[in-house]
Amino acid sequence: MAIPHAPDAPTAPLPGDASAPGTEGPWRDPSLPAEARVEDLMGRMTLEEKTAQLYGVWVGADGDGDGVAPHQNDMVAPVDWDTLITRGLGQLTRPFGTAPVDPATGAVALARAQRQITAANRFGIPALAHEECLAGFTAWSATAYPVPLAWGATFDPGLVAAMARRIGADLRAVGVHQGLAPVLDVVRDLRWGRVEETIGEDPYLVATVGTAYVRGLQSTGIVATLKHFAGYSASAGARNLAPVRAGARELADVILPPFEMALRDGGARSVMHSYAEIDGVPAAADTRLLTGLLRDSWGFTGTVVADYFGIGFLETLHKVAADPGDAARLALTAGVDVELPTVRSYGDALVDAVRDGTVPEAAVDRALRRVLLQKCELGLLDPDWSPLPDVLGGSDDPASVRGTVDLDAPANRATARLMAEQSCVLLANAGGALPLRDARRIAVVGPRADDPLAMLGCYSFPSHVGVSHPDVPLGVDIPTVLAALTDEFPDAAVRHAAGCDVDGPDTSGIADAVRLAADADVCVAVLGDRAGLFGRGTSGEGCDAADLSLPGVQARLLDALLATGTPVVAVLVTGRPYALGRWADRLAAVVQAFFPGEEGGPALAGVLSGRVNPSGRLPVGVPHGPGGQPWTYLQPPLGLAGGVSNLDPTPLYPFGHGLSYTTFAWEAGAAAPAGIPTDGSADVEVVVRNTGDRDGAEVVQLYLHDPVAQTTRPQAQLIGYARVPLAAGEAARVRFRFHTDLASFTGVGGRRIVEPGDLELRFAASSAPQDVRHTVRLRLTGPERGCGHGRVLHCDTEVAPVTA
Repeated sequence: MAIPHAPDAPTAPLPGDASAPGTEGPWRDPSLPAEARVEDLMGRMTLEEKTAQLYGVWVGADGDGDGVAPHQNDMVAPVDWDTLITRGLGQLTRPFGTAPVDPATGAVALARAQRQITAANRFGIPALAHEECLAGFTAWSATAYPVPLAWGATFDPGLVAAMARRIGADLRAVGVHQGLAPVLDVVRDLRWGRVEETIGEDPYLVATVGTAYVRGLQSTGIVATLKHFAGYSASAGARNLAPVRAGARELADVILPPFEMALRDGGARSVMHSYAEIDGVPAAADTRLLTGLLRDSWGFTGTVVADYFGIGFLETLHKVAADPGDAARLALTAGVDVELPTVRSYGDALVDAVRDGTVPEAAVDRALRRVLLQKCELGLLDPDWSPLPDVLGGSDDPASVRGTVDLDAPANRATARLMAEQSCVLLANAGGALPLRDARRIAVVGPRADDPLAMLGCYSFPSHVGVSHPDVPLGVDIPTVLAALTDEFPDAAVRHAAGCDVDGPDTSGIADAVRLAADADVCVAVLGDRAGLFGRGTSGEGCDAADLSLPGVQARLLDALLATGTPVVAVLVTGRPYALGRWADRLAAVVQAFFPGEEGGPALAGVLSGRVNPSGRLPVGVPHGPGGQPWTYLQPPLGLAGGVSNLDPTPLYPFGHGLSYTTFAWEAGAAAPAGIPTDGSADVEVVVRNTGDRDGAEVVQLYLHDPVAQTTRPQAQLIGYARVPLAAGEAARVRFRFHTDLASFTGVGGRRIVEPGDLELRFAASSAPQDVRHTVRLRLTGPERGCGHGRVLHCDTEVAPVTA
């Protein structure tokens, strides 16, 4: 079903012009409290009109294939648009993100659809339009930013918030109201295909960076949607949509904190339930999760929306519902307010369930109240609301506005470039091989060297939708690594050979790559992933990995290049880390980029040349060998290497690791008190000095170590960090205010507690013990103390210059 936007479509009256009796009233008055307006409106609506506000319609979706969502072909039925909208409509699903459309003409089409919706329903209520915005607005010609895993690598929430503000401004400019981001899933198994969509393996990093994104996006008036609530990333065997077998403590102490911070500190106004089932209960039907925890304990008042087809999956995949009406009963009772992406269970099936007494109308009213309050807050119930965005200058003629909306403005690209540069991680640099200085002959080889899509994750429009439209241009300029290196080294002979494909068994191109490398001063091997959906890529949704070996025959290519004796610099452009242990002692240098976006090529070239001093840090560890998953640094003692097993899970490069082209010295700051009460706080500090000859940025990380506790605790856990830019010779004092709440955990009784006893606060350059620079020992005194949702969630941080 496509949005109707014929040139001769009649212009609809504004919502205030509704002529049917009984439709006007206090709900139209913007001076009244939103709650009073909504209650008045609800009292005037029929059951059919109520349920119509609880579902979306997917613009342009059909049942011809899997498209851009799992089981799309099973779950999309034809919709009679003209009849459907007489009841009203809750949401329009992805009017820009389903097919390539010029942004201005898409905005016109959306405005015309909104006019039809408001003209058709008695109250003139428009739909709320939502889009994906995980790595930028997922629309043709919109800026393709780095993926969330790269956000984590920046350790820079302020920059992430700035990026989100730019994304939100673009969404709002064309008439979109809600963005389906950020993803707050904490990585539990690196083989999972959606690792690229996550921010990292540490809940504090995920929480702080994700909360910054929420603040940035919502500052523009766009509703941020937290996903996937909850447990999705802990799927068994790292298989997409597989059951989750996480225990209560893993959920409470690792999985849930990012959502809690983004709601409490970020003010997120929407949450998307996950596809997961935890201990046999699907999230979409979990009343304890969606109502007991989310609303009753955390006080959330926004909307809960379904992950695409998640309500239908209660019937078709989880087998806990007998039919669409039964699925509606379970989801609505649990607390799912809106069915996305299109109507299946919350339409006639829900109406019938209410009429036959299976579902109380009060459950419909509860969800409707939340939906209408959000529409009221967005101005969609106001009499002066207009469907035509200001960016169109009052015109709704597609021909006259085509090409007038720029979703990839220079300021966007500048932000994308800075994000890409700060997210590149220098993993290794044997003997100072980088930056490249004197190379006159550079061999650039590998399947990711000369493909613009190598820069993009699976939720960037060209990878997500554009691949289904091969005749349509990318819409944005995406320099490849090869092109960027050619520009970066104008006096060098830069030559290229792919060597092999990203995946597949063909080795016939390796010989050409080897000849090129053998005749070069240095070989830059650009290896990695191809983002895709549901098995069409090596990374992305539904593209899970059996192990962490480089895809295809890329390992054989790298072996052959190293055998030439030419120094090899490995550049990994991936959606997850891959095992690099077999080459650790032979590579001249290793640079890791996690799908760095449209400016990733120039950013990588700048790192290789030295124009950019790398400052990224690993948001996930890089494994030594391809097996041994799942493993994260948040291990209790029994999870570490030891004599109880012949397998050593220690990563090759740990969480938080990253090198620079300058050097830093760390000095202890003012002494902290030796003891504080279990409800107290203490300031701890360190002085960091750039001792090199060029500007750079250090990332100061503060870890908690609890030597003895009533339940097993991670050997180290991030509780604070600060990205500290320093000119050569400069120093800064980095102070963290540690509150004892940050040492809380789920005790044996199942409640969150702060225990008296000894603690260590470790200032470190990574999570690895060998990277600890300074340790502060504290004793918590007094009684064991319970703490809940109102606890302190983060360290306040202060960075101040130190004068000589």
